[in-house]
Formats: sequence, structure tokens, C-alpha cells
Amino acid sequence: MQLRKRLVFGLSLMLLSCGNLYATQDQETTYEPRVGQPGKDVVWVPTPQVLVEQMLDLAQVIQQDYVIDLGSGDGRTVITAAKRGARAHGIEYEAEMVKLAIQNALDAGVEDKATFEQADLFEKDLSQADVITMFLLPSINMRLRPRLLELRPGTRIVSNTFTMEDWGADETITVTAGCTSWCTALLWLVPANVEGTWETSGKTLTLTQEFQIVNGKLGDVEIFEGKLRGDRISFKVGNVNYSGLVNGDAMKGTIDTTPPTTWNALRK
Repeated sequence: MQLRKRLVFGLSLMLLSCGNLYATQDQETTYEPRVGQPGKDVVWVPTPQVLVEQMLDLAQVIQQDYVIDLGSGDGRTVITAAKRGARAHGIEYEAEMVKLAIQNALDAGVEDKATFEQADLFEKDLSQADVITMFLLPSINMRLRPRLLELRPGTRIVSNTFTMEDWGADETITVTAGCTSWCTALLWLVPANVEGTWETSGKTLTLTQEFQIVNGKLGDVEIFEGKLRGDRISFKVGNVNYSGLVNGDAMKGTIDTTPPTTWNALRK
């Protein structure tokens, strides 16, 4: 009789233990983030899927791109980029969110292209990215801005709604169909550094730069409509259009004359 009681008691403990294990596993697999739940620097608000698509369209994401999503949440931007064939990586501080995103990528069948890590986005190397996506507060955008401006010229940066203050976006699109809040995508192309004095065809080209806006003189003549789109520069001298490609301390391009002519410049 005593042995029977011990067996029943032991079986009860085992069933209780198994029940707790199953409950724990169920709790892990059914984690659902709440809109507005607090995080490290921001509360969690998901980007509407229609805007995710628009952000990736605006950045012209292709298969060859490597996309990094800062504050990747449930992984929807990374997963959507991966569905387009791009390699995509999410950086997220909240560990439960990372687990959820990994599971979502598995469920979507893109785990080979969509990866996630639990990390502080301010401590990660972003230099390999072709495209950076984010839905962060303006104050965080501004903390990131110096690092973003150091990235390879032409790197595409897309933000949901929030700006980078006086660094104006190159393009802005607001979605009206199927989106009721957080519906604006902003695109920046990291501009090349052209500030300084250049020598071109025996003349001095002096340039000043405010992000992608360029001013200066060719000899004694003011240039105008100067602009950078990544590593591509354009400006006017009188009625003549100059366009070119910046490669470190060298530029080369064409002058819109009849017939077109070429120009080269070296930074002094």
C-alpha cells in the first residue's frame, strides 16, 4: 500500500512537471507584443505593412542588396525584404521580440535570408549595409545621424515618418490607401564628401557642402543648383550643366555642350 502511494505521488509530480513545461513552451510560442509596450529607447509601434512595402520600394531594394533594419521588432520589414530576395538583418534590443521575429521568418520560409540579433543598435557596425530602414524617434535619428553620414556614399536610408532635422530627405512619399497612421516614408542617400578646393582644366573649383546641397565657384563664376545624390554630383555654371561621379578625391563627368565634353577634377 505504501509503495502504491509513492508511485501515485511520483506520477502526480511528473504530470505536474510536464504540465508546467508545456505551459512554459506554449507561453514562449504565443508571445504577442502589445502596441505601445515599452522598450529600451522607444515604445513598440509596428510599421503598417503597406508602408513597409513603400519604404522598400522607395529604397529600390533588389536581390543584391543587404538591408539592415534598426529596431526590427516583430521582423516584418526584414521578412518583407527577404521575400524580395534581398539579404536582410534585424537589430533589436528586446530579446522576446528577437525570438518572435526568428519564428516569423521561419513561418514565412525566409529564414535563410532574414536574420536577427539581440543588440544595441548604437553599438553595431552598419558599414556593410546597402539599405538601412528604421522607425525610431527623431532624437534617436539625430544620435545616429553622424554615423549614417560616414557610410558609403549612395547608401540608402529610409525612415518611417520621422526626419533628421536639417538633413532634408531626398524623397518623401505618403501612403493614403490602406494606411491610417504612420504612413510617410522618407529617403536619404548618403552624400559623398566634396567640400574643398579642386583643380579642373586649369581652373579652381571651390565647393562648400550642406549635406546633399552644394555651392561654390568655378574660377570666379558662381555655380548653382549644385546637388549630390550619393556619389553623383550635378551643378550649373551659367547655362551649362555639369554632371559627374565622385570617387574620393577625384571627380569626372560630362558637360552638357554640343557636342558633350568631359571634365575631370582632383581635390587639392
